[in-house]
Amino acid sequence: MSAKEQLRVAPGAALRGTLRVPGDKSISHRSLIFNGIAHGQAKVSGLLGALDVQATRRCMAQLGVQIETSGQDIVVTGRGGHLREPEDVLDCGNSGTSIRLLTGLLAGQDLYAVLTGDVHLRGRPMARVTVPLSGLGARFDGRHGGKMAPLSVRGGGLQVGRLTSKVASAQVKTALMLASLGAEGVLDYREPSLSRDHSERLFRAMGADLEMDGLGGLKVPGGQDLQAVDIQVPGDISSAAFFLVAASITPGSDLVLRGVGLNPTRDGVLHALWAMGADIQVLDKWVSGGEEIGDLRVRHAALHGTEIGGGLIPRLVDEVPVLAIAAAFATGETRFTDCAELRVKESDRLAATAAGLRALGGDVEELPEGLVVQGGSIGALSGGEVDSCGDHRIAMAFCVAACAAAAPVLVHDTANVATSFPEFPALLDSARA
Repeated sequence: MSAKEQLRVAPGAALRGTLRVPGDKSISHRSLIFNGIAHGQAKVSGLLGALDVQATRRCMAQLGVQIETSGQDIVVTGRGGHLREPEDVLDCGNSGTSIRLLTGLLAGQDLYAVLTGDVHLRGRPMARVTVPLSGLGARFDGRHGGKMAPLSVRGGGLQVGRLTSKVASAQVKTALMLASLGAEGVLDYREPSLSRDHSERLFRAMGADLEMDGLGGLKVPGGQDLQAVDIQVPGDISSAAFFLVAASITPGSDLVLRGVGLNPTRDGVLHALWAMGADIQVLDKWVSGGEEIGDLRVRHAALHGTEIGGGLIPRLVDEVPVLAIAAAFATGETRFTDCAELRVKESDRLAATAAGLRALGGDVEELPEGLVVQGGSIGALSGGEVDSCGDHRIAMAFCVAACAAAAPVLVHDTANVATSFPEFPALLDSARA
């Protein structure tokens, strides 16, 4: 396969052996941003080399953070709480995590900056970050009234207080936490359910004071200093999900994934697959840098339909497209609900997933906030061609579909895979060899 513009995958080959998936993207971004604003120097091991993380690294360097490569590791020398005003526009590429977290970070700094990205990122909404930050005193200007990039930020002078979000979003929460570092008061933040807690874990590891109630409530005193801390980035469970589903739906598969992050706010894909009858075992488990990590063994199993929604969605929202592929090969109906967030990702992922399944002969109904997939068995999807809509997760999900389809699948517009998982084509080939 080639990871240029198209990926073609033929069915039939079981996935076997042992793989190590790349470092977690969310933790990779945070390891650069948090250590970049901290006091001291830190070593980061296992940093994801994808384009999204490279965008964050490039932007932090423009803000005066010294980031050097040392063998297989990255060494970050923090700015001690004060960033340098950038001389040029900060280009976040295709990375929504980069632009949203940096917007929060810059809002708390006494400087002026402009953030932009590629055509896909410039089409994604920023209001969920800029509106609450504006309420704290941040000043923004940009397209659609400062709700879309390019976006200018004039930071400083923030007063944090009580905020309530209608959606559970780790990006929004983290943007506000980063803004609080340069603000007065106490951030008292509440979301409807607990979103990913990588930021809270890292804040604590870096010596910050915060309170969590485990239900979506968070209190963070403003004006705190972070101390740089070494980080071992675990394998990304979102990347592992593609192999968990591929092995589950392909007969003869028996695959071990080493060192995968098992943070309980991110492990929803495991619980969804277990509910569908997947044969996945946690072989070993340990903790590093406050993050739970483990080895996973997955074997082919006969899957069945289930319901995936509610509080489970924030723990697996990025994995819904590939779980929809699992659902296509599961007997009975699988219903995905409470997934409106997927309408505003790199693509409209609900529409893109539904269109791809239909292109391969799948039976799917698109709901305003979800999908209903009527499953079959091995070969339930025919071969054919799928448009990824410029979305890396859609592209990889339909490569996984091809593993158990009745005929080869050609996925178009796949250069985007490099934004999160450039090794994906080679690892899929090696697992199926």
